[in-house]
Amino acid sequence: MRIRGSVSLVGITAGLLVMGGCTASTAPSGPGGLPQPSSTEELTGQAVVLEKDGEEPKVCFGLIEASLPPQCGGPAVTGWDWATAKESESAAGVTWGIYAVTGIYDGGGFTVTQPPIPVSRDDPYARQDPRVDGEAGTSSAAELERYQEEMASYFPSGVPDWSEITLLGSGVYNGYLVIDVIYDDGSVQRFFDEQWGEGTTIVQSALWKAT
Repeated sequence: MRIRGSVSLVGITAGLLVMGGCTASTAPSGPGGLPQPSSTEELTGQAVVLEKDGEEPKVCFGLIEASLPPQCGGPAVTGWDWATAKESESAAGVTWGIYAVTGIYDGGGFTVTQPPIPVSRDDPYARQDPRVDGEAGTSSAAELERYQEEMASYFPSGVPDWSEITLLGSGVYNGYLVIDVIYDDGSVQRFFDEQWGEGTTIVQSALWKAT
């Protein structure tokens, strides 16, 4: 389960935050009015769970810096038990592993409700919008790159508080601005559709409704 290079577990986007129907509700909006969805039902997704000695474990859905041990940022995870997490690794006071995790996301933290399932970084467990590899979008690269620069206004200033974080990263691909988020109940996609027009962005959620 060794992680090599800087990798994203969500999709093809470049990380913007490095280090640091489902019944759902939308928390008070974040920077720029961006929705911050949460859910009262179980969600599932692929993530690196990492715990440093003396600190609480965190669940990383975005970019992973593949040093040894790996480095990443993410919400705190409650109810995590390494005794139930197979195929973990440890080095330099850090324990980590890549898992399919299931639990409740309250918009700032993740509470585990099911035993984690070990997965490979390349495992197809992670979902990808079919448009990413389908028919190309009609927006120009210059237009999409301009929108990507505008996205800086949707990030809180200073050290990230994960109760304020929605976005994980973005990248221009196949005629779309692909935006990775921790969780979208549809409100984040609607927000960007209203900002820049339908068919311009693809919002990919790291978490989706558990089945």
